[in-house]
Amino acid sequence: MIFKHESVLPEETIEYLNIKPDGIYVDGTLGGAGHSFRILEKLSTGKLIGIDQDADAIAEAKRRLSPFGEKVIFVKDNFVNISGILKQLNIEKVDGILLDIGVSSYQIDNPDRGFSYKEDAPLDMRMDRDRLVSAKEVVNTYSKEDLTRILREYGEENFAANIAKHIVNEREKKEIETTGELLDIVEAAIPAKVRKGKKGFAKKTFQAIRIEVNSELDVLTDSIDTMIDLLNPGGRLCIITFHSLEDRIVKNAFRRNQEPCTCPRDFPICVCGKISKGHVLTKRPVIPSEKECSSNKRATSAKLRVFEKAEG
Repeated sequence: MIFKHESVLPEETIEYLNIKPDGIYVDGTLGGAGHSFRILEKLSTGKLIGIDQDADAIAEAKRRLSPFGEKVIFVKDNFVNISGILKQLNIEKVDGILLDIGVSSYQIDNPDRGFSYKEDAPLDMRMDRDRLVSAKEVVNTYSKEDLTRILREYGEENFAANIAKHIVNEREKKEIETTGELLDIVEAAIPAKVRKGKKGFAKKTFQAIRIEVNSELDVLTDSIDTMIDLLNPGGRLCIITFHSLEDRIVKNAFRRNQEPCTCPRDFPICVCGKISKGHVLTKRPVIPSEKECSSNKRATSAKLRVFEKAEG
């Protein structure tokens, strides 16, 4: 299957990265290399480190970015390991980092990956296929309580408990192996009057299981502070998210790094000693234009937030 992924907010992201021709930049979610291509076009003596945990994405990025030669370094890994990756490359600080969180169009549209319920396929959902735990293990081995928690917290699913109950009941009869089987279970668990006329009634369940399989929220939470620390003065961290859980993590982390003081509000002066690491450039998240949303439906829920490292 051809690797196809249309990058969202491409112009806005490149503008906010404020690229220096001789700078060092990291694309932590290389994907189809759409953003990386635009970054590399602006570099002269600079470097780009492209990170992705999906081997298919790395292969496609190498093909697409081949004209840029040694300006780009490819790393198959998770961006949560950025500190170790840069250390191995003898890079102490960088001038900009980009994260485009979420699943690529290729991953969604490729039935072999098991991300979508549109086609019956093996339950997988691993962004990195070297991971041991897939959606199949989550669905067939997690307790009813854990499944309920995951569906409620990661999917914000109102019928989490009933869906979990149906999953447990069905797997007692036989192992749940495909996306189609899971879709049928979710359909049976959600009242007919609620899902009537709705094609996406299983979206929240699939999202929740995918997040659990890939530890997406934990990875994002554990990465932001480190990434800000790895920026040169004036360097920028740009993060694009696609649902409220991710956006909330980014918003709160950026705010905490801008205003780290933990002193009570009635203290006349700060005594905690925590110093701001920089400031948020986007008071409100940047969202795609109507034109972009009309040409790329998956851009509709995208939000871009940007943090700039303090000078000096």
